[in-house]
Amino acid sequence: MWQQLRNALEATKTIELRLDWLKHDSEITRFLRQLAASPPPPHAVMIATCRRREGGGEYRGTIARQLIHLAEAIRAGCQWYDLEIESARLCPPELLDVLLGEGRRITSAHFFERMPANLTQVVKELAHSEPEAIKVSAHCRSLADGLRLLRLARTRRNIIAIPMGEVVLPLRVLGPREGSALTYAPVETATAPGQISLGDMTTLYRGGRVSRKTRVYGVIGEPVGHSLSPVLQNAGFQARKMNAVYLPFLVHDLRDFLGAIKSLGIAGFSVTLPHKESILRHLNSCDPLAASIGAVNTVVVRAGGKLHGYNTDYVGVLRALERRIPLRGSRVLILGSGGAARAVAFALAQGGAALCICTRRPARARSLAKAVGGEALARGSLRREFFDAIVNATPVGMYPRADQSPLKADELNCRLVFDTIYRPQRTILLRLAERRGIETVSGLEMFVAQGTAQWEIWTGERAPVKQMRDAVLRALAYAS
Repeated sequence: MWQQLRNALEATKTIELRLDWLKHDSEITRFLRQLAASPPPPHAVMIATCRRREGGGEYRGTIARQLIHLAEAIRAGCQWYDLEIESARLCPPELLDVLLGEGRRITSAHFFERMPANLTQVVKELAHSEPEAIKVSAHCRSLADGLRLLRLARTRRNIIAIPMGEVVLPLRVLGPREGSALTYAPVETATAPGQISLGDMTTLYRGGRVSRKTRVYGVIGEPVGHSLSPVLQNAGFQARKMNAVYLPFLVHDLRDFLGAIKSLGIAGFSVTLPHKESILRHLNSCDPLAASIGAVNTVVVRAGGKLHGYNTDYVGVLRALERRIPLRGSRVLILGSGGAARAVAFALAQGGAALCICTRRPARARSLAKAVGGEALARGSLRREFFDAIVNATPVGMYPRADQSPLKADELNCRLVFDTIYRPQRTILLRLAERRGIETVSGLEMFVAQGTAQWEIWTGERAPVKQMRDAVLRALAYAS
């Protein structure tokens, strides 16, 4: 904990000490004595928290011991303390004044299961004892829930509103610009669902600089936590010194995300699995190429909130393959029939390749094959066929299930294997191909090409491709 405190001071001046995460009373006391002996810099703002289990914390002791630890923390240099409502209800105001009067109080309420029905009543109870600040944290099942919680922060000063949950993870970054007095990021150990690490909050998303003037972009998908699109796009914004941020949105329900676009000021977004085809129904207009492909991976939010769709996967495919094989006349097998597979198929068909489609759903394979003038093949026939290239456009082998391959080694009868997956950079499929002496192409090339094309569509400027690519390579190297 002491080391985490030192690390935190390098990134932020406001730090919460979760004393309840220490093992026992004597360890809390030892830590606070060390804090008193080696106080942080004068500019640091320290908040002491010793949340009891009844309030969603880890501390098992009595309320009396809890208050004693908070008093020790104030004497050690903490200016603020956080007292959860479960303890505050049982503490006479006079006792708090005697023990903790030198500190400034945050009275907090945490709802780890669901959003409370009456937020106004919660705020009224928290404010009853007139603390210097109040905090409401609640698990949110939708962006609509999260925005409703953040609207509390606009009703009065010194409200800390914290939406919890993976679906509202972007609101951790955007909360302060919506009015919340604080947002929380763990140094190492997450203490609530949907938190963003302090390193990512300050470096990747530049959370401390996000304001109402910041342009917001993002990627929508399910899952989306594996995506390195935030690394790629934010590197571009930082290289060009733009006031913009790109965030990952886990989207179960497209209507929930679309309903939040105006409130969050979203200017554009990327689309990944499984929404590349379904997003078409919600667009006001679409690039003709994307419409013919039947899949969109890039959306621009125009004046009046109108949505216009593009497909830059098409560009990524051509840039990844056209330098390696002559597309015209080549016989190419495409695995998959979803949005990514459709972009691959249309790109290669335009390049003059003869296409074969193989997928678990024969009807979809036949439909895509018909659209691009190709043929559908059954999995059982692959060992008897030969291709100039095989392209995996399925998610099989993608992080975190990176131990899988869509094909077996003896099904790789080809000159080149291209896997559209970029994480991991060397998938099981590519490794199988390498062992057979087959040339391989990583999905990283397609990923960077389609992503930089998106960046240019949104900004109208030339993308800093080298800086964006280097950022992704660093992230992949760190992850491995």
